Amino acid sequence: MPDLPPRVLSTPQADAWIARLGATHGPLMFHQSGGCCDGSVPMCYPRGEFKVGGQDVLLGHIAGDVPVWIGAAQFEYWRHTQVTIDVAPGRGAGMSLETPEGVRFLAHSRLFSDAEAAALAAAGEPPCGQS
Repeated sequence: MPDLPPRVLSTPQADAWIARLGATHGPLMFHQSGGCCDGSVPMCYPRGEFKVGGQDVLLGHIAGDVPVWIGAAQFEYWRHTQVTIDVAPGRGAGMSLETPEGVRFLAHSRLFSDAEAAALAAAGEPPCGQS
């Protein structure tokens, strides 16, 4: 089986902010829901503070061991894309840890190539959270 492309990546700038936030808050996690407004951006939480359930899909890990989860309904829209977590100046809203720091995490995506999509499909579904 060919090497699988990662479903999620992060930029060096995002990795630096993740390290900074992790030094203050301990191990982190991200969740990308399909909600409106800030619910449609990656939200950063202390690991375990956001309860992952059976309707959440693990996209992968960034910045070493930081898991990135996505709601199952949103995953259906994004399953054909590789998501890259980035950071930009400006305050987002919500409870994401970076909000008071004057930056916000955001997600960029690109479509997988036909070969990448076929390899991911052959590998089966990614893991889901616990119900």
